Amino acid sequence: MTDTLIDLLQSPAALPVGLGVAALVVICVIAILIILLRPKPPAKDLEAEQRMRELNARLDAMGAWLQNAHGQLAQTVNSRLDAVSQNLGESMKTTAKHTSDHLQALHSRLAVIDSAQKNITELSSTVTSLQNVLSNKQSRGAFGQGQLEAIIADILPKGAFEFQFTLSNRTRPDCVVFMPDSGPLVIDAKFPLEAMTALRDAQTDEERKLAAARVRTDMAKHVADIASKYLLPGETQDIALMFIPSESVYADLHEQFDNLVQKAQRARVMIVSPTLMVMAIQVIKQVRKDAEMREAADQIRTEVGMMMKDVGLLSDRVRKLQAHFNQANADIDQILISTGKIEKRAGKIEGLDFDADAPATAEVIAAPIRKIGAAE
Repeated sequence: MTDTLIDLLQSPAALPVGLGVAALVVICVIAILIILLRPKPPAKDLEAEQRMRELNARLDAMGAWLQNAHGQLAQTVNSRLDAVSQNLGESMKTTAKHTSDHLQALHSRLAVIDSAQKNITELSSTVTSLQNVLSNKQSRGAFGQGQLEAIIADILPKGAFEFQFTLSNRTRPDCVVFMPDSGPLVIDAKFPLEAMTALRDAQTDEERKLAAARVRTDMAKHVADIASKYLLPGETQDIALMFIPSESVYADLHEQFDNLVQKAQRARVMIVSPTLMVMAIQVIKQVRKDAEMREAADQIRTEVGMMMKDVGLLSDRVRKLQAHFNQANADIDQILISTGKIEKRAGKIEGLDFDADAPATAEVIAAPIRKIGAAE
């Protein structure tokens, strides 16, 4: 047999057959090994099965609990979402209302800003027109005179002043105020704006020097004109007022040109600003009132004397009237006495039963006699 196998292996067709046999042998060996190595089926464990059933029951209970918890969670989430949605809606409504209110307030403020801007534009045009007015010397003089007239007309009564009053030397100051027991007070408006503007706009020392010299020249000329034209001995007051219709110009004059102010005072010309002019006119008004009171003092004394005489006559008449009242009170007392007696006798009469033959007697009470005076 061995030889036969050897022959078969040595033959040309032996190789595929050998491979097939070898493969078959390997398969058989593997199958035997699998059968030998296969584990034996375990024996049934009743306790394990009981535990498995309990575990399955717990799993079912846990599943039911989880399902219930999921439902409650879903309900809670839905309610929370509804509350959040409601709060969000209310918050959006409130925010929208606040936004609307703020927008309305903003529109109102914008309207106020627009109005203010219009006012600023109008003020700018007014300032521009005022600048154009002040740039002209003649218009500037009319502006100062108008401001002076407004101040005086607002404080003093009519007849206490006169504008463009003609003096004996044929000059006509801007205004005169009539003072009691003396001549009128002369007031003239001057506005040295060009020289002061040049001084403010000066950039170099040379320009400031020239502008300051111009201010001194203009102010000296104004003071000299007022002193020579309007200070007339025996006709006007000893001093005159030069009205500067600008507080800033007046302040600059006092700050930078104090020597000019003192020189004007020595020339009996007082430089005043609008504020000082108001104070001066108030003092003049009080002086005029005191003078009027002094002038009316005699008339007041006469009227007081007549009043005292009338008071004396009134006192006499009151005393006479009091005497009449006293007499009337005495008469009333007598009447009351008589009335009381009559009432007593009437009571006695009611308590008695008179016979028919009894004589009737009665006491006649005389009425009081009162003398009538001449005044009655």
